[in-house]
Amino acid sequence: MNICRFKDPETQRNAYGIIEGAEIFRLRGDLSAGNLSLESAGTSFPLTDAQLLAPLAPSKVVCVGRNYREHAAELGNVMPSEPLLFLKAPSAIIGDGEAIELPGFSERVEHEGELAVVIGRRCRRLAPDEDPLSYVLGYTCLNDVTARDLQRKDVQFTRGKSFDTFCPVGPHIVTGLDPSDLKVETRVNSQVRQSGLTSALAFPVPYLIRYISHAMTLEPGDLIATGTPAGVGLGMKPQVWLQPGDTVRMEVDGIGALENPVA
Repeated sequence: MNICRFKDPETQRNAYGIIEGAEIFRLRGDLSAGNLSLESAGTSFPLTDAQLLAPLAPSKVVCVGRNYREHAAELGNVMPSEPLLFLKAPSAIIGDGEAIELPGFSERVEHEGELAVVIGRRCRRLAPDEDPLSYVLGYTCLNDVTARDLQRKDVQFTRGKSFDTFCPVGPHIVTGLDPSDLKVETRVNSQVRQSGLTSALAFPVPYLIRYISHAMTLEPGDLIATGTPAGVGLGMKPQVWLQPGDTVRMEVDGIGALENPVA
């Protein structure tokens, strides 16, 4: 099931729907409010009539750093003994096709293609016998765009990760996937920069959900960015950093492609 978020051409309000072929079937409720129904409201309209938006508006984006060993190594970092968490501002979210805007005071902006987990119901302090995946609505693509020079300068991650437009998400939410062995691939101008499997995650998806739930409450619609494969910190080569006119395209098996120009 492919769940999208769109501006309804009839009501001009943001709404959720299911994409089936060339049609969107409206859904009732709102994901962030925790009352989204996955049963169609019975009305549909052509996909071409809709303005598609980023597929969700989360209360928070929880990111996991250094969750692929090769990525940690390429940046000269040691692997953490437990998940390294940081938050990315929800105001950084944009959708498929929207432009990543480079801030003028960063000289090194990089892509980080990732599998993202979409939480479907309130998740807090999971018990040992609870299945973390039962709290998942679905999965989507996420590009954790990073001003690497500012991240290193600031020591912590907030500013370098949270500029407006630094969190492309989409193109939609896909339900029913097994997150244990999905291919994550990122291209810049058709050149493959990253390619990895989620089976290589140091901390897999169920572990992350349980771990995070004991640090903070995960609300419906929240995102967990699971980490990025190697291929971003390619030495000190300016030609691999994002430049105006570039196009970043990332794909995850079973979800599709998220593509954004760079401005």
